[in-house]
Amino acid sequence: MKSHAKVVVIGGGVVGCSVLFHLARHGWTDVVLLERDELTSGSTWHAAGGMHTINGDPNVAKLQKYTINLYKEIEELSGQATGVHLTGGVLLAATEARLDWLRGVVAKGRYLGIELEEISANEAAELMPLLDPKQFVGAVRNKEDGHLDPSGVTHAYAKAARKLGAEVERFTKVEDIVRRADGLWRVITNKGEVVAEHVVNAGGLWAREVGRMVGLELPVLAMEHMYLITEDMPEVAAWNAKTGTEIIHAVDFDGELYLRQERGGMLMGTYEKANKPWSEYQTPWNFGHELLAPDIDRIAPSLEVGFRHFPAFQNTGIKQIINGPFTFAPDGNPLVGPVRGLPGFWVACGVMAGFSQGGGVGLALSNWMIEGDPGADIWAMDVARYGDWATMAYTNAKVRENYSRRFSIRFPNEELPAGRPLKTTPVYDLLSAKGAQWGVAYGLEVPLWYAPEGVKDEFSWRRSSDFTQVAKEVATVRDGVGLSEISSFAKYNVTGESAAAWLDRMLACKLPKPGRMTLAPMLKEDGRLIGDFTLANLGKDGWFLAGSGIAEQYHMRWFEKHLPDDGSVRIEALGAKQTGLSIAGPKARDVLAKATRSDVSNAAFPFMAIGRMDIGMAPCLVGRVSYTGDLGYEMWVAPEYQRAAFQALMTAGEEFGIGLFGSRALNALRLEKNYGSWGREYRPIYGPLEAGLDRFVAYGKEADFIGKAAALAERKQGGKLRLRAFIVDADDADVIGDEPIWFGGAVRGWVTSGGYAHHSKKSVAVGYVPKEIADESDGFEIELLGKRHAARMQPAALFDANFERMRA
Repeated sequence: MKSHAKVVVIGGGVVGCSVLFHLARHGWTDVVLLERDELTSGSTWHAAGGMHTINGDPNVAKLQKYTINLYKEIEELSGQATGVHLTGGVLLAATEARLDWLRGVVAKGRYLGIELEEISANEAAELMPLLDPKQFVGAVRNKEDGHLDPSGVTHAYAKAARKLGAEVERFTKVEDIVRRADGLWRVITNKGEVVAEHVVNAGGLWAREVGRMVGLELPVLAMEHMYLITEDMPEVAAWNAKTGTEIIHAVDFDGELYLRQERGGMLMGTYEKANKPWSEYQTPWNFGHELLAPDIDRIAPSLEVGFRHFPAFQNTGIKQIINGPFTFAPDGNPLVGPVRGLPGFWVACGVMAGFSQGGGVGLALSNWMIEGDPGADIWAMDVARYGDWATMAYTNAKVRENYSRRFSIRFPNEELPAGRPLKTTPVYDLLSAKGAQWGVAYGLEVPLWYAPEGVKDEFSWRRSSDFTQVAKEVATVRDGVGLSEISSFAKYNVTGESAAAWLDRMLACKLPKPGRMTLAPMLKEDGRLIGDFTLANLGKDGWFLAGSGIAEQYHMRWFEKHLPDDGSVRIEALGAKQTGLSIAGPKARDVLAKATRSDVSNAAFPFMAIGRMDIGMAPCLVGRVSYTGDLGYEMWVAPEYQRAAFQALMTAGEEFGIGLFGSRALNALRLEKNYGSWGREYRPIYGPLEAGLDRFVAYGKEADFIGKAAALAERKQGGKLRLRAFIVDADDADVIGDEPIWFGGAVRGWVTSGGYAHHSKKSVAVGYVPKEIADESDGFEIELLGKRHAARMQPAALFDANFERMRA
């Protein structure tokens, strides 16, 4: 075993071998994979081996499509058979709600290049003869589903990597990982140690244990997962003889089942409600090529549905039940990327769908390590989406919930209850008493809307029980004054003698003067958006940044990567140390003036001003800005003062009819202003010109900000896309994001977000289209729940297009 390497990959499952292969293919050949046993000794060897392109996040779906297309290449390069069978498949719907969801999947596939087709239940039965069409209301056909040989694929990755110069060390158990003073990593094994620049934790079932070696507690948990293999079935033999093909895959979402042919019989797997974690606290190092004891009673309810939906199973015997552990993250997506605070330490774990996602994970991580960027938008897989609130107990609760809902519908207005409430603000009980219906953002409870007594969310793809009440909250803001709780924003203090120079390089905007704020795009080296913030100059108190709360860990990782070594700049993520309130509407100034002794007239405190003032008795940092697009103020306050500030504002607002509004009303309000949001309109695949943020980029400023050259090039070349707003001739449902935008009879773009703008009484969609058609006013359609709706470009904001209200 070598004593030094550029990269050590820990874990010889399909993910670790994919990472090794991609690193070597990209030119990093001084890489070694360490496996404590034989390759595939964790979850890989007993996997069902299915593969598919469908994923809730379109960017992950692209990587899944890449993974499936990669198998032919690694088979040819390695000479190792992968056993790939591209049979195609059907996704089945037993309810109209499920069929609506599948229609959205078909629509999404149109702009992802995934060929999907809605078919009837009878047509599905013609393709997959074991199902009873009377049990279903419709289906979707996918030609890119299939299955493979898990061991063959893993060894193909490993052999291909070896041919490219990488090394694989089997029966080499990692016992500790220590960071040296010079930043290199000592990887200590039972056969000696390897010193490396980079370490990749692809430990699978042992990812937690590997993480703990460097003081990291990863939010992953293994779950027992069962599937059965039947005896040979005459129906299978007859179909094979008749068509010369295998029986295609089937996913029965409402039965929580997946099926495929296995030799002369069938394989049926289930994500049962009565699920069971495995080895909750520590994975035994001596676990290897073993299976867990089957528990057919636990999956019996699912099997009963399966035997009813697929009657041929009633007449066959079960040859084997496979029960093995697989690891999951709380939301079911992988954990991938660099770990904040541990330079050179990377993770690629929690990849439960390894044969659909393993290739994409390897590609993204190798790009990230070599080029400094994953080369794709992988936010849905980024380890930075979790913070220290994702404790072991939280992870246990959310993984069990996710597993039990693996095939369940997640409606756009549905909030999942496990692991909640965890983080709350000091006014949580006061807002709950007012009827607050809660969602969660980065672990923090956030008010979505306020329900009258006896009214709750009714989950639906269409306008639901909150529609009328959200309209009232919008009217409260537009006609008078509303108050919202805004602690879910991320807040940062930046101080130090070089803070201004550092911010000038980090952010693409012109720095504001003391007592002023500005909108501040942040770019990567390639000129793409990595963040959008409000930047405030607090004078002698330094600088204040506010941004997307879900991206706090993501942005802190970026900030800390670029901090100077001399300590001249300090940045602190304030998190729960600072809470927030906001008031907005034409009477907002009246309320603020009554609640404070400070002069808040337009002359003394104009638009984008910021300063400290007391709200009642509570010391606050107040900025004159509002995401509602109306006259408004944001107030940042230490948590011990939030209740006092809240009560002072509500008391001051009584005579002005103040009311509460939540994030669903805020979404309706911001859509009327064509305001984008991080994670939807603003993501690292778009440039500032494309996203409409170029007016905030100081192209001519002296500072050589990160991404400046690329941003200038984009401005000169014009980019490829444009962010646009549309008015949709919708029926009883509104877009939520990822719907295709049609133009001239073809899909030309995609929706990033939208909803109903209650004040303007319009259904609004925001999305990207090619710049060549971005100035067309008519001819657009947006596909929603299987129907194409006419859509008109809305170039000017529906509300206060001249910014008169917010500047008054």
